[in-house]
Amino acid sequence: MLNKLFKLDDHQTTVRTELFAGLTTFLTMAYIIFVNPDILAAAGMDKGAVFVATCLAAAVGCLIMGLYANYPIALAPGMGLNAFFSFVVVKSMGVSWEVALAAVFFSGILFLILSVLPVRAWIINSIPRSQKLAIAAGIGLFLGFIGLKSAGIVVDHPATLVTVGTLTSWPVLLAVLGFLAMVALDYKRIPGAIIIGILLAATAGALMGVSKAPSALISMPPDPMPTFLALDFAGFFQLAGATMMILLFSFLLVDLFDTAGTLIGLAHQADMLDADGNLPKLGPALIADSGATVAGALLGTSTTTSYIESASGIRAGGRTGLTAVTVAGLFLLALIFAPVATSIPAFATAPAIVFVACMMTRGLADIDWDDVTEFVPAVITALSMPLTFSIATGIGLGFIAYVAIKLFCGRWDDVGPAMWLVAGTFIVYFVAV
Repeated sequence: MLNKLFKLDDHQTTVRTELFAGLTTFLTMAYIIFVNPDILAAAGMDKGAVFVATCLAAAVGCLIMGLYANYPIALAPGMGLNAFFSFVVVKSMGVSWEVALAAVFFSGILFLILSVLPVRAWIINSIPRSQKLAIAAGIGLFLGFIGLKSAGIVVDHPATLVTVGTLTSWPVLLAVLGFLAMVALDYKRIPGAIIIGILLAATAGALMGVSKAPSALISMPPDPMPTFLALDFAGFFQLAGATMMILLFSFLLVDLFDTAGTLIGLAHQADMLDADGNLPKLGPALIADSGATVAGALLGTSTTTSYIESASGIRAGGRTGLTAVTVAGLFLLALIFAPVATSIPAFATAPAIVFVACMMTRGLADIDWDDVTEFVPAVITALSMPLTFSIATGIGLGFIAYVAIKLFCGRWDDVGPAMWLVAGTFIVYFVAV
């Protein structure tokens, strides 16, 4: 039955290989069940309910990807967009988390519509490669700043805006311990390096009395109702037009390009691209991703997206949707470990955020550093995100810089129609606010 459903023979794989690949992928991305509740709690959301929503959204996304697209790619609430949700949309812009969830829901609907229309290829191809790489790197720098702040390594200062914290404090030292453990374990290609580092820092903190130990190892899952179907649609439509559009555009754009880049990269690693270098079933994969975003918003979490950590399962031999379905089952099993997940302190999840940030900034190496009209706007995009504390602002400034530099250098033919449209929209937005 499994062979017929997932076409195992056609992909030259076995049930045992797929199950092991699913376990490997889960271990490399399971840190999200600790980190996502911690980040969204900063927006005022119930940590226990977000833990449940995280596990369920990941399970739903993996099931759709596995059963519909038949790809070994796992999904969960995405890093970067969860930080944008909490620290920019809610804390900086003053939008309630209920309204922010509605924005995530509608961005998922738009993504779903784009996924079934030919326009998705037009949008993806119109954005220059340097800007796609810069967006990923900029989100990484943004996450890195948040992680260093959560660890207490970076603190605010009235004269210099930021300065170094108390590096000899136990929370900082434990965060550094967790980070070093993650790097060392990942270097040795040990699955679950990030989650092991989180648990190591949290356990050490509990033993030293720096943080509280969990009351139990397993229990019934927390009540999901504080965030389940808590979207404020009325509040969303009462937002100013420019604010509404910038929220939708930011969630949609980042998810679209992050997903497209992740899918192509993973498919290349799994040797699934066709002779033209295209993903044969890009449409179903994007539908799975956008459908998971819609489901995740309804459950009570920020944007759900494809995970680059799926590469670990692909390296272990995963080639079909059975790998993703296995990950879905493990996320459902994780629901009973709520006492552990909800007791993890910020200094234990902070190194995970910084480590993910380091991996995301690797894209800067692939930018054309010999073309000043490409690398300058890319650097503006990447730098603007952490320094303005806004992914949306970074994208806007970078896109405007790209169009303006190409125009002044006489290379306006390099600018695609989507770039003109997006840059113009951001100019209107910046003038309006």
